[in-house]
Amino acid sequence: MGRILASAKAIALARRNRAPLAALERPPVDEAEGYQVQRALHDLLLPHVGPLIGYKIGCTSQVMQEYIGIPHPCGGGVFQKGVHDSGAKLAASNYVRLGVECEIAVRLQRDLAAGEAPFTAEWVGEAVEAYHPAIEIVDDRYVQWETMGAPTLIADDFFAAGCVLGPSVPRSSVPDLKAVKGRAILNGEEVSHGTGADVLGHPHNALAWLANHLAAEGKGLHAGQLVLTGSLVKTLWLKAGDKVRMELDGLGTVEAEFN
Repeated sequence: MGRILASAKAIALARRNRAPLAALERPPVDEAEGYQVQRALHDLLLPHVGPLIGYKIGCTSQVMQEYIGIPHPCGGGVFQKGVHDSGAKLAASNYVRLGVECEIAVRLQRDLAAGEAPFTAEWVGEAVEAYHPAIEIVDDRYVQWETMGAPTLIADDFFAAGCVLGPSVPRSSVPDLKAVKGRAILNGEEVSHGTGADVLGHPHNALAWLANHLAAEGKGLHAGQLVLTGSLVKTLWLKAGDKVRMELDGLGTVEAEFN
């Protein structure tokens, strides 16, 4: 068994068992190999989590880059069974250490093929059909994430564990995304806030990063896919019984309860 597949199998086993992942026996040597493991992991997970329907982008804001200690964006997969509508009531026990983030999600109306690269924020913005206020669900699936290193975190989808989406807003109706203020409300109290400008200057910059990242691997984004562009706030770690609401000016609200 090759090292890529061995690492992917170790991560998949830990995820299915909801067991904290210790350091891999043969961790990916760099971020490029981390993404190779991630692709192998997706193949192993598909029977359990449904098809890949989009991507999440992590470390797109200064607050998150400083928190995680990685100075650039990282990508992970979003799967059909992990996507929920606003008002969802989810079991906290489904996660190792449950967290949430406040995000602007985009839904694409057309493909962004690898051959069209390099992509700019303006180019990818024209490919967006609609936006959603979103709660990204993240899961600290590690014995100690601070010691895992970026290649292993990337291999395991960079904390991705799904999302909760509010109603969509057509592109023609959205305000200036840079100025959108997002508020994270936990059990009725605002605990943090940020703006769209905190996401690499504009969420479309994050989307362009993802499109270029995939194009470098010969892959594209596709019409109908969902992309979580990155958190406006630092991760909120939750406990059973917590209720979360994210308010994004001009985009609406999204909420979830974790029991």
